[in-house]
Order: sequence, then structure tokens, then C-alpha cells
Amino acid sequence: QVQLVESGGDLVQPGGSLTLSCTASESISEIYDPAWYRQGPGKQREEVARVIDQTDTKYADSVKGRFTISRDNTKNQFYLQMNNLQPEDTAVYYCYAIVYEGQTYYPSWGQGTQVTVSS
Repeated sequence: QVQLVESGGDLVQPGGSLTLSCTASESISEIYDPAWYRQGPGKQREEVARVIDQTDTKYADSVKGRFTISRDNTKNQFYLQMNNLQPEDTAVYYCYAIVYEGQTYYPSWGQGTQVTVSS
């Protein structure tokens, strides 16, 4: 069963902005340690942003100051606000979280959403 669903990927020009959303299915009662990863063409997956201990945030050096991760616990959603996008940000972006369903915790990945930055 799909646990995390992403949206918001698009084609944008350099300098543009996008907000990616990740929504947990209704069967998920809680989400923990939400994070965003990306994999560019010919590159390995890398972590770009994550939430630690509910409120603290960490960012990859390549996106720090441009990307912001946030969450809405009421809706079991989290987001990635991306500003001043550059061609090197082109990648498939994946959301990740530890999800709580029933009586178990387990890691879950979204399906990925394409972000393309090109003039």
C-alpha cells in the first residue's frame, strides 16, 4: 500500500521556485524524521533536507539557504520549498519518513517527482 504521495514537481526556469508536498495516507497516524532526497541524471541519490527531533533541520551544503523543509503534523504532510533553482537542481525528488501504522514503525519512500530546471 502506498504510504507517501508526492506532488509539485515541474519544469521551471533558473531562479524560479517550487514547493514539493508529501502527504501520508490516512492509515498513517504519525510520521517521524521526514526528509527529502534527490537523484540527478547520472548521479547517486543524495539527501537534501531533513527534520531531526521534530523541529531541528539540516540541509546539504548545495541547497542550504535556498531550500526549506517544513511539516504540518495536523495534516501529516511535509514540504520542501525550493527557491532560486539552478540547472544542477534538476533531479527526481523523493520524500522519506518513518511512518507509524497500527502498531509498527517502518521507513517509507514516495514515488518521486521530477524537477527540471532549464532555460
